[in-house]
Amino acid sequence: MSGSPPAEGRVVVIGAGIAGLAAAHRLLQRGARVTVLEASDRVGGKLLPGEIAGARVDLGAESMLARRPEAVGLAREVGLSERLRPPATATAFLWTRGALRPMPKGHVMGVPGTASALAGVLSDEGLARIERDAELPPTEVGDDVAVGEYVAARLGREVVDRLVEPLLGGVYAGDAYRISMRSAVPQLFQIAKTHTSLTEGVREIQAKTSAGGQSGPVFMGITGGIGTLPLAVADSVRARGGEILTGTPVTELRREASGGWRVVAGDRVLRADAVIVAVPAPAAAGLLRPEAPEAAAELAGVEYASMALVTLAYRRSDTALPDGSSGFLVPPVDGRTIKASTFASQKWGWIAEENPDVVVLRTSVGRYGETEILQRDDAGLVEVSRHDLKAATGLDATPLETRVTRWIDGLPQYPVGHHARVARVREHLAKLPGLAVCGAQYDGVGIPACIASAYAAVDQLDGDLGGVQELTANPVQSLHGGAGE
Repeated sequence: MSGSPPAEGRVVVIGAGIAGLAAAHRLLQRGARVTVLEASDRVGGKLLPGEIAGARVDLGAESMLARRPEAVGLAREVGLSERLRPPATATAFLWTRGALRPMPKGHVMGVPGTASALAGVLSDEGLARIERDAELPPTEVGDDVAVGEYVAARLGREVVDRLVEPLLGGVYAGDAYRISMRSAVPQLFQIAKTHTSLTEGVREIQAKTSAGGQSGPVFMGITGGIGTLPLAVADSVRARGGEILTGTPVTELRREASGGWRVVAGDRVLRADAVIVAVPAPAAAGLLRPEAPEAAAELAGVEYASMALVTLAYRRSDTALPDGSSGFLVPPVDGRTIKASTFASQKWGWIAEENPDVVVLRTSVGRYGETEILQRDDAGLVEVSRHDLKAATGLDATPLETRVTRWIDGLPQYPVGHHARVARVREHLAKLPGLAVCGAQYDGVGIPACIASAYAAVDQLDGDLGGVQELTANPVQSLHGGAGE
């Protein structure tokens, strides 16, 4: 676009996940003419509304972080204010060491401020190991370090294996011993850079949070499901004059001599003043390779984890779940198949209100590097889910209905050095005016992070690099909100 604001021209957004839709919505607010091109037959990406036994449910992400403004703000902008609902309960369990144990409080992504915060979850030896943190010399973290590696060095592996791993796994379906602390848990990275004692730094964060008076729910849902958010954004985009074309994969993206862009999608050729690429890393790499081979090579190196969500509906009279609980997490070290279960009817009041005779649960299966489990058919995944649910809760009833939703290569991984990779991608793309990128593979995998990256991409087309620079320096921390954020 060579410095011209997008409001003066036509912008093509490639990808109609929540990032692409948020970018289109923001562009239209600024007066641009927008076309969104989506390869699949629907909008929304990993946000997918569905139904089971007559109950409306989410078949993808089910909650959004409310302590960031982007997702809740966008929901309000597109008319969903009256449907925003916090979880009915924030009480959860860990299924570990053979029992459902209350989820500890007083920690930052599983890292405690005191050993006593993890009493009941860790062994006596594990609790004693935490106490040694204050006596240890500083642990050098350099430019980045794996979360699990650093926390284990300070507090012992049991903290990582029993609490950090299941919490991080719920967000990334990844391995805590590979995940970047700088990109995934920036709060802890700052502590590691500035404090000798990790627990002392966590207590400082907790004190600042308490003094800051943050109120309101940490997470938010939407009546009808989070999957209705992209549908509402898409409706708003169309109402503002934007065009959304599904079933329209982009096959070529080239820079024109005039300074604009040529976008080929099937037999359609679109010419645009600017383009925002809002698709997963492998697809983005393919599109960018002709004009930005270095950026494409970096994106081609981004790894993904696959997982599946198993949704089960039961007669309420057949179930007896722990009262007031939203579900439980499962540390991989315990050797179970499922990694989490959400008691959806207890977590989201609107599901119970709409379906008083039905109880909906969901489990998540699959982590980074675990491919064998996902090779089972749907019936096999339901069977292992029911087996683990029985062992954890005693639930032995036959479900009314089941649904398996597979998210193959659904979650980008943030290994050590991820921030540097993102910075290199943006450095290479900065040489091409009128081109920006956004999505889960850059600055955070949660819904607010994807929307924040979309807004930064729009600002970049306007010549304002502040948002991109802020996100590159300070990624959006994603927290665990159930069987996935």
